Amino acid sequence: MRRRLLAGLLGGALLVSGGAGCGIPEHTEVQVEGPGPAAQGGSISGSRGVPPSRSESGGSNEQFVENFLSAAAGEPDRAYQRVRQFIQPAERDRLQAREGSEVALTVVRLTEDPVIIPSPSKTEVTLNVQQVGQLRADGTLAPPETSITQYSFELTSIQGQEGQPDAGLYVANPPNVLLLSVRALELYYQSRTIYFWNSDRSQLVPDQRYLPLAVPDERLVSEVVRWLTAGPSDWLRPRVSGLPDGTRPINNATRTGERWEVDLEMPDEKSRVEQLGVQLAWSLYHLDGPLEIKIRGQLRKEIPSLDVHRRAHPVYQLGEGFQRFCVYEGAIHPLTYPGEPSGPEPVEAKANKKVVSAGLSRAGNQVLAALVVSDADRQRLSVGAGPEPVAVFTRSAKSYTAMSRPVWLRSTSQGPPTGLVVADGALYRFDARAQLTPVSLGVPGPVTAVATSLDGHRIAVIAGGALYVAALDPDGAGVTPGPARQLPTQLTGLSAVDWYGENTLVLAGTVGRPAVYEVSVDGVRESPLEDRIGARVTHLAAYPADAVNRLGAAMYEANGVAYRGGPLERIQPEQVQQASPPPAGSSAGNPTAPFFLY
Repeated sequence: MRRRLLAGLLGGALLVSGGAGCGIPEHTEVQVEGPGPAAQGGSISGSRGVPPSRSESGGSNEQFVENFLSAAAGEPDRAYQRVRQFIQPAERDRLQAREGSEVALTVVRLTEDPVIIPSPSKTEVTLNVQQVGQLRADGTLAPPETSITQYSFELTSIQGQEGQPDAGLYVANPPNVLLLSVRALELYYQSRTIYFWNSDRSQLVPDQRYLPLAVPDERLVSEVVRWLTAGPSDWLRPRVSGLPDGTRPINNATRTGERWEVDLEMPDEKSRVEQLGVQLAWSLYHLDGPLEIKIRGQLRKEIPSLDVHRRAHPVYQLGEGFQRFCVYEGAIHPLTYPGEPSGPEPVEAKANKKVVSAGLSRAGNQVLAALVVSDADRQRLSVGAGPEPVAVFTRSAKSYTAMSRPVWLRSTSQGPPTGLVVADGALYRFDARAQLTPVSLGVPGPVTAVATSLDGHRIAVIAGGALYVAALDPDGAGVTPGPARQLPTQLTGLSAVDWYGENTLVLAGTVGRPAVYEVSVDGVRESPLEDRIGARVTHLAAYPADAVNRLGAAMYEANGVAYRGGPLERIQPEQVQQASPPPAGSSAGNPTAPFFLY
């Protein structure tokens, strides 16, 4: 007899939308919520702040297993103590923290409901899992340290324990790691974003962390300061700047009324203190009010309002939002939708021919334009830059069998514009002269897709059928990604990717059928945006949400037909602006390769 845990325990549970007439479900584009008010510690937090104790399962095997996979959640210094309470007393010594080692939780996604087989003497439990990562004490999620896909243990019962005949369940033969389900990570932690400067300290780069809900409000600022002084996540570290060596908090941050005070040991340099003020303002996005920065007890920076400081120092230069475009009859054209801006074609007509796909970006008063154009039965990259409409283009010297949609690396640096494109299974950097230079990722298999983040210092790629993220510094003479990190996902047959938020991606692949998922940058969270597409997505473009503009948008192409989301609908020729009508007696083709200009 097999008994299965509630479907809600599955970290990747599907959120199925209702179907539209064309067989594709309607949905609204995802609004990315901010962190919201922080929960307080202790009893004020309720069940969200503190995971259930061993005796709270009510005699249910299923609930006990779910609670066991949540027991490690919370402040790391007590993780072993909480988990050991679930293990039968005679075996608790099998789970010991190694002296001098950091407490790390093994985060897993259940790939199916746990198999629970009761018997008179013991109950056998089998967990089939996907390894997601190692949750460290600094709130970072490091890559998995093992490839184990199955854990087994037993449940035993000590009758009459604590005066309750059904309250005596314990784990026997426990795993020798602190397991934490994705479900528990979502329930008992807040996902927070802190920021580090790039190498020349001209652009902030987001870094995702997890904070236990049990941490009281009074410690939130101290935790963020501790994260910043400890430095960026491992995968970002090679390509971003930490605080100066030796920087550390002298004591916990203190609050007087609405005013926060941070006291640090760090070099007393005005420029560094000013930049730390911007860094703290954005890393404490959930707070407003005044903040004082002290160096060894001496006031060095007073911020009267964190909110005003953020608005005075924006992370991104996004202008007035986005415009939608597509390729129609071999040329790029704007799309028109009620309530959305639409403008003229940003490329002069003489260069706007034989276009297969395009990537455009705004940089001050210029437009950066990269067009993949057909050349007989092959393709070339055509690149131009200037005030719109862009008139002067240069084509790549070499042609290719197939090229991906080109993307620009957005950056506040004054260096030359740089972009990335995939051609014939390899990743290339290109410049304004359309010169293509190979970029090494150090991962196996051909590269099939590439996407760049809003900050321009992180990329996502699909290579060898797997999803990777990597940090890079695009402001130097070349583009050299740091070590690529593979992200776990339930999707297979990956075909397209783009950034959907500061720390989220939109990813196309298959999960039983073609689907488009929203995936967090560490692979923890994934949820379907579209899972009734009916055809493989071959082209995907997104406008990423950020801490201020919290509405992301996506468009894609499947089976030669372009779609927009929110609610999902087919892009019709009537929505294509400034396109010449087809000759009499002929039919127009479909709009294809949609993209955003911002």
